[in-house]
Amino acid sequence: MGAFESELKQYLRFIKLEKGLAENSYHSYENDLRRYLLFVRNDLNIHSLGGITIGHIENYLAELTSMGLAVSTIARNISSIRNFHEFAVAEKLAEANPAELIDLPKKAKNLPEVLHAHEVEAIIDAIDRTETAGIRDAAIVETLYASGMRVSELTNLSPDKLFFEIGFIRVIGKGNKERLVPVGGPAQEAIEHYIDTARKEFLDPAKPKKSQNKLFLNQRGGPLSRMSVWNIVNKYAKRAGIEKNVYPHIFRHSFATHLLEGGADLRAVQEMLGHTSISTTEIYTHVDRSLLHQIHKEFHPRS
Repeated sequence: MGAFESELKQYLRFIKLEKGLAENSYHSYENDLRRYLLFVRNDLNIHSLGGITIGHIENYLAELTSMGLAVSTIARNISSIRNFHEFAVAEKLAEANPAELIDLPKKAKNLPEVLHAHEVEAIIDAIDRTETAGIRDAAIVETLYASGMRVSELTNLSPDKLFFEIGFIRVIGKGNKERLVPVGGPAQEAIEHYIDTARKEFLDPAKPKKSQNKLFLNQRGGPLSRMSVWNIVNKYAKRAGIEKNVYPHIFRHSFATHLLEGGADLRAVQEMLGHTSISTTEIYTHVDRSLLHQIHKEFHPRS
């Protein structure tokens, strides 16, 4: 991390020895701060604590907020950043705490809940894969969670966009922009099983080629609608006893949250989501495919 490594190490030593944090809490603080300081250095080109302003921190929080993270995740990041700068002032590593007046972003207060990893597992386990529809539905839920794609991106997905030999799906996002998204083993296996078995049952020779070119089909051989996908995930969430409001986009929020909670790089997750930065900075970090795949494998619960 270069310029900030010494200050961060001092702070981490302090919270470990003097605050007596649990191991999980310690690693959460470390992940939060490493990601924050990398953003400050790489995106904002700031190399000293004295150069960080409240506006810079708000830029960073706007990045986190735009990814649809849970309110608790945003709040913990604010706490991590504020406490770190407070420590820096106390230890005379900086003159002021730029995070002192930071509050939870307004947009973050209205963010929907995310699913815990065990809740996603419960939904997936509730699907009966002995049925044709269940094989398809398992592939849908696995794909939503493994890739973080939007429901419109899922319903428009075609078989020729699957590049499983390199572990990626080519997604057509907003503005017709394409991106490569890594998928883990469970999702890849579920999709392949669906293609080899159930999809053939849904195909209708009388349907136009446009429908047949969609990966996920309904029982009449046409492309699945967004509402159909909503009904599918809602059905299995109820079957699994999940009381939260479960809809397709919650898997996208959960995908981003779980990767970042695990310590994944902010820029890598943004690239997987196909997000355009909403902060004032226009400096983007390029992340190559091999690194994206590695990050997905390392940090996603079902990689």
